[in-house]
Amino acid sequence: MPRFAANLTYLFNEHPFAERFRAAAEAGFRAVEYLFPYAYTKDDLAAWKTAAGLEQVLINAPAGKWDEGERGLACLPDRKAEFREGVDRAIDYARMLDCRRVHLVAGKAPAGGPERVPFEDTYRENLAFAADRLAEADIVGLLEPLNGKYDAPSFFLQTTHQARAILRELNRPNLKLQFDAYHVQIMQGDLVRTFRDCLPDIGHMQVANPPERNEPDSGETDYGYFFRAVDQAGYAGWIGCEYKPRAGTRAGLGWGRAFGLRT
Repeated sequence: MPRFAANLTYLFNEHPFAERFRAAAEAGFRAVEYLFPYAYTKDDLAAWKTAAGLEQVLINAPAGKWDEGERGLACLPDRKAEFREGVDRAIDYARMLDCRRVHLVAGKAPAGGPERVPFEDTYRENLAFAADRLAEADIVGLLEPLNGKYDAPSFFLQTTHQARAILRELNRPNLKLQFDAYHVQIMQGDLVRTFRDCLPDIGHMQVANPPERNEPDSGETDYGYFFRAVDQAGYAGWIGCEYKPRAGTRAGLGWGRAFGLRT
């Protein structure tokens, strides 16, 4: 049976952040993730997580000025020092939270041509650096393609093909693919076959339903079919629920009854 983690950046926004952990546990979640922990102290986050009896399964490395439209640092030639400092900061938080996965957010880049080359080179150099640093802490670094059509225009990494080619090239065992079914469906489609093909490289998964990025019970993807395929394929990792609730979070959790969520 799939194991679902509540993404607290998106879910339970009816509550202050500190109270979302308890709300997630009361709804039946056993794990949480969120985009960025850095607005809070490590001690506070660890205390909230522990008090709710939850596992922390994912955080993002610092990703620049997110609220101003930046979408990561890993590929930016003029931000190498900032990216590398961010990796160390992410490790510091991940250790305190007993979290074993960090998303290394790629950033924006030109789509092609000679002007893209420095971004390609920087991305590979930074990932190699991050892989070495993360390995010392027994942490997996994740590469996540984001759709460039709607959510992340000009994002450096937009398809699983791009991500997996880089994984093959770098050949670091603690670098894995973050497979977000929402972004994959928008950019590539053929979701179940794409998932099965990517499975050996997947280190974490996330879901939301296109086109509005809502609950997995309404939209263009049949998530009941997809979750059965995930089970049949033997994926044993966590699946982050990174969607925008149509109304209150708890009211929209009916889709999870079959998976142990107490809606």
